[in-house]
Amino acid sequence: MLQVKNISFSYRRGKKEVLNDFSLSLEGGRVYGLLGKNGAGKSTLLYLMSGLLTPKHGKVMYHDTDVQRRLPITLQDMFLVPEEFELPAISLISYVELNSKFYPRFSKEDMVKYLHFFEMDLDADLGALSMGQKKKVFMSFALATNTSLLLMDEPTNGLDIPGKSQFRKFIASGMTDDKTIVISTHQVRDIDKVLDHVLIMDNSRVLLDASTADICRRLLFVESDDRELAMTALYTLPSVQGNFLMLPNKADEESEINLELLFGATLAAPDAIAAMFHSKTNEQ
Repeated sequence: MLQVKNISFSYRRGKKEVLNDFSLSLEGGRVYGLLGKNGAGKSTLLYLMSGLLTPKHGKVMYHDTDVQRRLPITLQDMFLVPEEFELPAISLISYVELNSKFYPRFSKEDMVKYLHFFEMDLDADLGALSMGQKKKVFMSFALATNTSLLLMDEPTNGLDIPGKSQFRKFIASGMTDDKTIVISTHQVRDIDKVLDHVLIMDNSRVLLDASTADICRRLLFVESDDRELAMTALYTLPSVQGNFLMLPNKADEESEINLELLFGATLAAPDAIAAMFHSKTNEQ
């Protein structure tokens, strides 16, 4: 549904490029986790995908239309929730009435449903809300637009612990086969249960592009104090009970993905991870 084709971008002429000859493809009906170190260009990439930034070279195509053209056919079918934003000091009902008309598939019924996930109501006064509450309201509006593509930059920043739990249920409830959600974050524990695809980027390269099902088929994530087992691990992180281990899944065992382990391993040994997931022999 969306193709990033060899884009290069820098914020100032003569400065180091944030992205250089970077390419990526997104498919419909998936929840992507976009992971990378601070400064890797995750936020920049989301703004380029939405057409709010213009690449120096290359292009972003959304359903065969260049997003740089900012045509209604693309603008009404994608929504970006940035990490930082401002909302006007008006009632939420007024905000919905003013902005929902730009999105043909907006559903007020869905908006009310998503607000209830966050224990909020449509009669809220935007000017009286905390930043965390504003984020909950804005994300509810974004999902209620029912655009085919929803881009979210650090959506759990500013949310309290109950809010982060509510966020996971909120995303799961709004996902459909004709919708794609991209969540860029460094707070991986907040999203590991809602993803079905992982993208890890660094130095203008996609180091990992794989479904969570494929990741768990090839890798085993366990916690153990067994030192001998730790010696065979591809990557380890200390834990209260010993170590979190990422092991080759030789016996086709089931485990839940540990994004912290996977992210650390991918940055530490990108070529080894690429060989495991992207070699021709592993495509089947």
